[in-house]
Amino acid sequence: MGRKVVISPYFFWGLVWLVAVIWSLRVAGVFQGDLVNEGGWSLVVAFVVAVVSPDLSSEFLLLTFDAMLKTLAYAVCGTFFCVVIGLVGGVLSSEVWWQSLGKGYNSAWLVVRAILAIPRAIHELIWGLFFVNIFGLDPLVAVLAIAIPFGAITAKVFSEILDETPREALFALLNSGVPPGSAFVYSLIPQAFPNLLSYSFYRFECSIRSATVLGIIGAGGLGYQIYLSLQSLRYQQVWTLIFALLLLSGCTDFLSGWLRQQLQLPSRLDLNVLKLKQHSHNHSITSSPNLFLPGAFVLLIFSFWYVKADFAKLWEPRSAERLAAIIQDVFPPQSIDLNQLFFLSTQTLAMSILAMTSAGLAGIFLSFLAARREREMGRWGGGEMGRNLVSLLTRFLLLFARAVPEPIWALIFLFVLFPGILPGAIALAIHNFGILGRLMAEVIENLDQRPLHSLTALGASNSQVFIYGVLPATIPRFLAYILYRWEVCIRATVIVGLVGAGGLGRLLTEQLSNFDYQGLLTTLIVFIGLTFVVDVISTSVRRFLR
Repeated sequence: MGRKVVISPYFFWGLVWLVAVIWSLRVAGVFQGDLVNEGGWSLVVAFVVAVVSPDLSSEFLLLTFDAMLKTLAYAVCGTFFCVVIGLVGGVLSSEVWWQSLGKGYNSAWLVVRAILAIPRAIHELIWGLFFVNIFGLDPLVAVLAIAIPFGAITAKVFSEILDETPREALFALLNSGVPPGSAFVYSLIPQAFPNLLSYSFYRFECSIRSATVLGIIGAGGLGYQIYLSLQSLRYQQVWTLIFALLLLSGCTDFLSGWLRQQLQLPSRLDLNVLKLKQHSHNHSITSSPNLFLPGAFVLLIFSFWYVKADFAKLWEPRSAERLAAIIQDVFPPQSIDLNQLFFLSTQTLAMSILAMTSAGLAGIFLSFLAARREREMGRWGGGEMGRNLVSLLTRFLLLFARAVPEPIWALIFLFVLFPGILPGAIALAIHNFGILGRLMAEVIENLDQRPLHSLTALGASNSQVFIYGVLPATIPRFLAYILYRWEVCIRATVIVGLVGAGGLGRLLTEQLSNFDYQGLLTTLIVFIGLTFVVDVISTSVRRFLR
């Protein structure tokens, strides 16, 4: 009898990834040539040269400051509703909540999760375009477009945090006759609060980027002004606005780091690759400077005042009539050429695979340069001052990459690349490697130093410590982050499709602009199905990596 061949799961998934990348390059037309538009290089040069001469006129600076405040206010208001939705939805979609109610509710959490999966699968830009048709160009559109999909995403993460939290205290209260709601408030929520708060602040960082993107559809703010200036080739103004966006994103990033330091939380986002770390200390936000809660409250009040969203439109008869008319126009879904939908779906999938492969590789490489390492880990080359300088410059590069919205990156690359999925893939890759690089750098910074010290004590060289100590401890987490961002990236293909990068996103935006609601529903069903497939694959591989 022949020897049975056993294929390693790592080899299998690696082979699947390699085949997927080659297939994606073929779909993108990389092997066919004629990708570069030589006539666009002059525009790129003019754009780059303008960085040294931004528009600093008092009139435009006031406009920039107003746009920056509007973007911040949109993000604050959207995040507020997002956290409220996430907290309620997170409890209702957590397995532990339904277990606390009794055996008759064991499968109810699956139903709630399935309901929340639908708004989560639709990008906030599509929500924004949908609400524009109901409420017009009102600030309410941006707030709702952030709150609804982000609320569903937050509910999913909150439910996972609650399910990973120790339950002994909860069931002790339940066995004592305490109602489930009170038992949750006094046992599970306090334990999970640091992780819930940390993720809420991470979601606020994401809301800043989404508020910028939503500006492109007319909501105002920095994204709207960047889009207008870029379309009119006023590159000096574009750089002024980009610098303002960097300032806003940088301040948010710094404040997020400060808050996590006060809460003694190492990471912005924990994907439950390992069990969530439990905190034995009683540290809470009240032991940090007492400016946080009053400052957050003042910022929230200011934001609602500044955006001046007309929430009365939510219950106006006219809005209900428009919604009813849209629902009436949507059904039945229109029959669309299946060949076209299949072709656009392959474009969308290929775009996301190329984007996340490039972003993942670049993020892994730059994360080691961006991480603030311990002295023992930092002897890979260069002096301490040189390492600090490299770390600072790399962090700025990552901030710049993630602060600029994907559609803006896509517009820049459309100067020199012909329309297609390649400009969209590059735009998504640059934006996501900025996010991944920062998340991966935190993984490196929070490594357990004891195994590395043991290797050094045994006489291992720096390269051996890196290969046998650092890489095995970080690569599984890196892959988990890449897969998580792939789930986000497949939804983000919509926003680069808005500027002509192809895929289902372009068809969706065209149908919304043409009020083709029946065709829109059909395309949306296909798009949601594609995102679910990606979610299932990503979740399966991440579960394997645990």
